[in-house]
Amino acid sequence: MKIAVYPGSFDPFTNGHLDILDRSLKMFDQIIVAVLINPTKTCLFPSSKRIEMINMVAEGYKNVKVAQFDGLMVDFCKKVGACSVIRGLRAVSDYEYELQLVNINKQLAPEIETVFLMSSVHCAFLSSSIVKEVARCGGKIDQMVPAVVASELEKHFNTTWKIKGKE
Repeated sequence: MKIAVYPGSFDPFTNGHLDILDRSLKMFDQIIVAVLINPTKTCLFPSSKRIEMINMVAEGYKNVKVAQFDGLMVDFCKKVGACSVIRGLRAVSDYEYELQLVNINKQLAPEIETVFLMSSVHCAFLSSSIVKEVARCGGKIDQMVPAVVASELEKHFNTTWKIKGKE
């Protein structure tokens, strides 16, 4: 069985992430969406909520699991028996950072391959940061994220606005 890990913070999980997941399922028997727990990064949603949302999005997929990890991604890959890591690339600007990661990972675990998938044209502009900013400002995000994620973002930012007294 070919297992791949699709790592990220997924804060939030976007249609771009879903596009990469769908396309990677054609190459691997099982995908583990691995939610990174990074204490140095401030996330909008706690890891438990991000995992819950991704599980809801992936509910119909038999060969997708969602897990969390901290520490080295290659150690997590070894733990779950993954042969590959899936990474999405939106633009040339992503490539330089991803090249550094793949080279470090190759040093740490030469047996684990990294597979890069270019974003589909309709998702190339999406990033979790942009989605959060649009949602924070009350913009339409229903074409950018799965429905469950849109609902959670709207709940979060409506609550935030009410707390600040900006109804």
